[in-house]
Parts: sequence; C-alpha cells; structure tokens
Amino acid sequence: MSGNGTPVTLDAALVNEADRVLRGIIRRTPVSHSARLSDALGVEVLLKREDQQKCRSFKVRGAYARMAALSPAQRQAGVVCASAGNHAQGVAYACAHLEVRGTIYLPANTPKQKRNRIKVIGGDWVEQVIVDGTFDRANALAQEAARVSGRTYVHPYDDPMTIAGQGTIGVELAEQMPADTACVLVPVGGGGLVAGLAVALRAARPGVRLIGVEPEGAASMRAALDAGTPVSLERVDPFVDGTAVGRAGALPFEVVMREVDDVLVVPEGAVCTQMLELYQSDGVIAEPAGALASTAAQLHLATPQDRERVLGRGDGAVVCVVSGGNNDLTRYAEIMERSLRHEGLRHYFLVTFPQQPGMLRMFLEDVLGPGDDIVHFEYTKKNNRESGPALVGIDLADRADIEGLRRRMEASPLHVEELEADSEIYRLVI
Repeated sequence: MSGNGTPVTLDAALVNEADRVLRGIIRRTPVSHSARLSDALGVEVLLKREDQQKCRSFKVRGAYARMAALSPAQRQAGVVCASAGNHAQGVAYACAHLEVRGTIYLPANTPKQKRNRIKVIGGDWVEQVIVDGTFDRANALAQEAARVSGRTYVHPYDDPMTIAGQGTIGVELAEQMPADTACVLVPVGGGGLVAGLAVALRAARPGVRLIGVEPEGAASMRAALDAGTPVSLERVDPFVDGTAVGRAGALPFEVVMREVDDVLVVPEGAVCTQMLELYQSDGVIAEPAGALASTAAQLHLATPQDRERVLGRGDGAVVCVVSGGNNDLTRYAEIMERSLRHEGLRHYFLVTFPQQPGMLRMFLEDVLGPGDDIVHFEYTKKNNRESGPALVGIDLADRADIEGLRRRMEASPLHVEELEADSEIYRLVI
C-alpha cells in the first residue's frame, strides 16, 4: 500500500520511481574489478560495492524508499521494524532524515557494532528493543507492536516499496555492467534484494541470468522453491546474520519463482574463507552476507564447464553483489576458526594419555608431523588430569596431512577420538 492506501504494483515503473526518490539520498556505488576472482575463474569478475553504500549496506535503499512513501499522518504516528542490523540502520537513517520516530526490534545475536551504529545513525529518533531469539521472533514482536499502536511496520523485504528500493541496484547495474555480462550473483535472506534486482534487470538487461545465493544454515528461499511455497525452516544458523531468515517472504518468492534463474547454497565455512580472501586480496571488508555472492562464484562457477551447467554459457562477465560491510571485528576469531575447519586445516581430538612417563613427549615427537601445529591444548577435567582426556586442536600445513596424522595416532598407545564439526560434543567443547 502507498501512503494514501492505494495498492502498489511491484514493477519496473515502481523501481524507477524509487530510483528517482533516492537520488541525492543514497550513493551510486561502484562496480570494481576483482583480479583475484577473475584469475580464479578465467572470466572477468566484478564486485558491486554496496559495502560502500551509506550505512555500509544496500538496506538503506529499501528502508528510505518505503518510508518516503508514508503519508503525513503515518509519519506523525511513527514506524516499527525488525532487523538483524542492516535494515535497522537503513530505517534509522530514514527516521533521522525524515524526522519520523522509530522503534527497532533486534535479535540478541545482532553484533554490537551494528547496535552502536544504529544509535549513532538514528540518534534520538530511534529506540532499540533487543529480543532473546531469532530474527523471526523479533519480526513477530515488531509486527504485533505496530498493530497494537497503529504505527507503520516497515518490512525488511516483503513489501513492494522496500523491494523497489532494493531494486535500484539493478537500475545502476544495467548501466555499469559490461555488454557481455553472463550473470549477477545476489545474496538472499528474505528475498527482497534478489526480487528487486529481478524486476529491474528483467526490464533493462533481460539476457543476463540472475542467481540467488544462500548459506546452508538459512536456505529458506531454496526450501521454498523446492516445496513450491514459502516454508519455515526448523533451525536457522545465525552466523550469516544478514540472511538468517527462517521463512522467505511471500512477495519475493513470487518474483523469484517467475524471474530468478536459480538459487545456490554455500557452506558457512566457505563464506568465512571468502571473507578473509576479500579482505586480504581485494581490500574489501565484507560481512558474512556480503561474501555470499563471491563464495558462490568460486564454488559453482570456477570452470567453463561449471558455468555452462549453471548459466548455459562458459564465457561472459560475472557480477557479485557485495551487499554489506558491517562486520564486528570481535567475530574474526570465529571467522578464522570456521574457515580453517572448512578448508580441512584445523582438527580437534580428545586424547587420553596413558599414565606413563614421556607420553606427552612421544605425542609431540612421534605422532605430530613436521607441518603440524598444536593451537589448543586443555585438560577436560580441571581437578584431576590423570582421569580425563585432553582436548587438542591441531593445524595442518596441508589438508591431505590429516591421513598421516590419523595413522600415527592409531599406531600410538594413545586413545584418540576425533571430534566431528556436526557432533554434539564438538558444539559443547569448541
């Protein structure tokens, strides 16, 4: 609905109207060449740098476009929203610039860096409510608060004006992409961004394939496509917080079903590796969701054969949308941990040492290989080291070295249990 209550149709005209509204408000973000990814794929790979957007995320586009459409009475009453952080910053920005009071519900896992930014951006115009639970719980509470108070609920992805605002990235890309562009890879949470890009690009660049990308732990759009309707995931991994949505939006799903060519799924560990590579090689500080698209490029489009299978062609430029750069530095220890585990370079073991002299020395000299490095050693029983195993974390120089390490452990007098990342005991002790 528009501010005067009339229905709004999500189409290219609405995206162009949002583009007009946002001129002078948001930044026209650059498309930069990635030498690293281009060398890896053998075709030109470009990054659409929404990490350089105001509030360091694309979300400000949709939030401002939606709130700019509020009637005077709706602006006076104020707004409510729920967010994992980036939509909240966009709403906070719009609240401060349009002078509208806002209440923002945030799941408890929202990084502190994002909470602080919301406060700085929104100032006295915005109040934060921290919810113990996932985004979906925060979303339900925000919608109920809006209903009870008569304020407008600003949806992060399931609203035509919000989607149109996100789609203004497509208006820019239509002018910025090379003529031979084969595809655009887009992060997917609730689906607003990919739906908006689909509406914009199908009108302006119909020959370019559009591919959504989700993390394995929150692949709600892939689940919806497989089921033929939006479904609720039983569990959501909150690590990729910008896309940690348990149920795809109804309106985005309709657009994705009709206009998006595919939705790919990537593991969180690969996303962590990509975040580190983006920073170290490309100079891009991406949040987990911001690294989804380039992760998919390396995993699913690495060879001409891969691209032929996914895109129907082996050539042509690949565009990856870097959706945001709001990452908390305190998370980098976990990012490194997940990356090393995914790459097969870090392993954990419960090692019980026989009560004989020299067993620890034997472990160091005879079991560990020349390129193996102990990065963690802790007795699991603090009060009696003689009766409990030690938790040992080992980094390898090469992932193939694990086979030799396992053989040497098996041949030793030690009792060793390797911890699998998906096991309950791993989650308890790591």
